[in-house]
Amino acid sequence: MIQVKINMLAGCEDLIPVRAHEDDAAFDLRSRSDMILPPGKSVLVPTGVFMELPAGYEAQVRPRSGLALKHNIMLTNSPGTIDAGYRGEVGVIMFNAGSGEFAVSRGDRIAQMVIAKLPEVELVTADALSSSGRGAGGFGSTGRR
Repeated sequence: MIQVKINMLAGCEDLIPVRAHEDDAAFDLRSRSDMILPPGKSVLVPTGVFMELPAGYEAQVRPRSGLALKHNIMLTNSPGTIDAGYRGEVGVIMFNAGSGEFAVSRGDRIAQMVIAKLPEVELVTADALSSSGRGAGGFGSTGRR
């Protein structure tokens, strides 16, 4: 099991990220502040979480499906990547795609965080790339079904 060191902002010990269920993939991130998300705007919501990821790992901050479905709340930078060398407070960039204000209260679950091992990758230059069935076909090139 990999261990990730975390440190909570003073007064935020009750907001420590946890998995709601033992077999969940992600840890719940909670807001440390009461905030209003205006419609059509992005807001950085602080969590009170600081962490030290081991080299070769990242944390991915992902949206909560219930907030998206029920309230049109998305994460602008999704998934957000937290690199192993970052030591600042984890913040969640929330976007209100709804038509009215959305209130976020201290302690609300606002996002999910997955800790992921990174593969060792080396990019190498090449004079040519091999062909594939898709080729250079991009956005929407496979049609709609």
